[in-house]
Amino acid sequence: MSSPFHSMILGTQAYPLRQIDLQVMFGNRANFCSKVLIFEVVDFLGSYHAILGWPCYAKFMTIPNYTYLKLKMLGPNGVIIMGSTFSHAYTCDREHYELAIAVINSTKLLELRNSMTPVVPDYNGSTSSSAFHPTKETKAVEINPIDSTEMVQIETELLAK
Repeated sequence: MSSPFHSMILGTQAYPLRQIDLQVMFGNRANFCSKVLIFEVVDFLGSYHAILGWPCYAKFMTIPNYTYLKLKMLGPNGVIIMGSTFSHAYTCDREHYELAIAVINSTKLLELRNSMTPVVPDYNGSTSSSAFHPTKETKAVEINPIDSTEMVQIETELLAK
């Protein structure tokens, strides 16, 4: 059995569903390097479509430089350099952060929902201490001459203003 992949979200993990062999190519028509890589398919939310790690680096004999966002490898016609921009890396990191926050919040909300018992207030004229009681004298006033059941409570002691 395969070992679990640890998600970057609060220690959650997912077990691989299956493996898939894909032909991966770096470079261009004039200078390229192509190999078959084995990818493990997992079922969890993530901002990445694929993660290339040490098995890929070893197979292509690449040198990753995380500071400059470059991946260098030897091709048939010289060095192949693959890279990205800092703005693209920032955008990817921001998307991953927002996805992680959304997943954490949905998990926390589900935990809260499961741990709480809903309380329904009693609005049927309960005389308990939690029922509404006006602080001053009030009287009922009819607001609809056609329907005498429509009433409103008003204060009986108005200010002299």
